[in-house]
Amino acid sequence: MQLTKITTLSVAVAAALAVSACGKKQEAPAASAEAGTQVVKIGFAAPLTGPQAHYGEEYKNGVTLAIEDANAEKPTIGGKPVSFELIAEDDQADPKTATQLAQKFVDQQVNGIIGHFNSGTSIPASKIYSDAGIPMIAMATAPQFTQQGFKTTFRSMTSDTQQGSVMGKFVVDKLGAKKIVIVDDRTAYGQGLADEFEKAVKAAGGEVVKREFTNDKATDFAAILTSIKAVSPDVVFYGGADAQSAPMAKQMKRLGLTAPLVSGEMTKTPTFLKLAGKEADGTIASLAGLPLEQMPKGKDYESRYKARFNMDVATYSPYGYDATRAMIDAMKQANSAEPAKYLPVLAKISHTGVTSSNWSYDDKGDLKDGGITVYKVENGEWKVLETVGGGAAPAPAAGASAAQ
Repeated sequence: MQLTKITTLSVAVAAALAVSACGKKQEAPAASAEAGTQVVKIGFAAPLTGPQAHYGEEYKNGVTLAIEDANAEKPTIGGKPVSFELIAEDDQADPKTATQLAQKFVDQQVNGIIGHFNSGTSIPASKIYSDAGIPMIAMATAPQFTQQGFKTTFRSMTSDTQQGSVMGKFVVDKLGAKKIVIVDDRTAYGQGLADEFEKAVKAAGGEVVKREFTNDKATDFAAILTSIKAVSPDVVFYGGADAQSAPMAKQMKRLGLTAPLVSGEMTKTPTFLKLAGKEADGTIASLAGLPLEQMPKGKDYESRYKARFNMDVATYSPYGYDATRAMIDAMKQANSAEPAKYLPVLAKISHTGVTSSNWSYDDKGDLKDGGITVYKVENGEWKVLETVGGGAAPAPAAGASAAQ
C-alpha cells in the first residue's frame, strides 16, 4: 500500500512538471464572471521569461488592457452577457514549447489566440491552430507566416517584406551607403528580415560585400566584427533582438567601426538603449507602424497604459491591444464566439484601433494599412527620421548620412 501511494504521488508530481515545462501559466487578473455569463477564453503566448521577456510582458499588457476595456463595456454576444478571460502562457521563444502550448490551448477549447510573439514560434504553432480552426493574430513578421495558405493566420504588424524593403532602400538612397554588411541571428525573424533587406539593397543599387551569421544567444561578436572591419563597410545591418544588437553596438564602437548599426523593431526598444549605453548613439532601426504620437488614438492609449501599468509604452503593446479588440469586435459582429462563425468576419474586419483607423486584412492575413517608421538614437533617445506609408506624410531623414 505504501508503494502504491508513493507511485501515485510520483505520477502526480511528474504530470505537474510536464505541464510546467510547456510554459508558465500567467492569467491576467479579472473579476469572476457573474452567474449566467458566458466565459470566452482568449489564449496568449509569448516569451515571459528569459532574455526576451520584456517583449512578451509588454505585449501581454496591451492584451490585458484590451480585455479589461472590453469587459468594462458589459458586452453581449447572441443576446447573452459575456466575459472575456485571458489565458496567458510562456512559450519561452522556443518553437517546441510553442507547439506544446498550442495543443494545450486547443485542448482547453480557447475561442481565439493572440500571439505568438516570435516568427519562429508562430509558424509551427499556426499549423496546430489551423487544424483546429482557431483564429490566431500573431506579432510574427516573417513573410512565411501568412504564406502557408492557412485561413486562420493574421498579423498584428506589417511583415518583414515591407520593413526590409523600406530599410534596404533607405540605407542606399538616404544614407548614401554603397558597401553593406549583413549579420543575422538565424531565427525565422532575424534571417527573414535580413533576406528582405538584402533584396532591397541590391534593387536600390547597393552592394552586400559580406554576410555573417550568429545566434540568438551570442554576446561576443569580436571575431565577426574584426572580419567586418576589414572590408570597411558603410553600414552594418543586424537582423535579430536587442539582447544581441546592444552588445554588438558597443563592440563596434570599441573596435573603431565607424559604420552605423542598422536593425529592425526588436532593436528599437528602451532595453537596447539601456544595454548599449552611450554606444547606442547613431544606431538606426525600423519599426512597423506609426510613432505613438502619430497613431490615431496613441496619446489616449499612452496615458491609460501608464496609469494601468505604471510604465511607458515601449513597442508592442498597442498592437497587442488592437489585435485583441479586433478579434473581440469580430465575435460581436458575428454574434458568436465560435471560431468557425467569427473567422470569416475577422478576415473582412474593418476596425478602428489605436494604431490604425482601418485595421483590416488582405486575403493572406497581412495588414493592409501598415506604415514603417525609421528611427535613430540621438543623445540616448530614439528620434524619428522618416515614416513611410500608414497614412503619414514621409518626413525628411534629417541630417542622416552614412558617415554618422
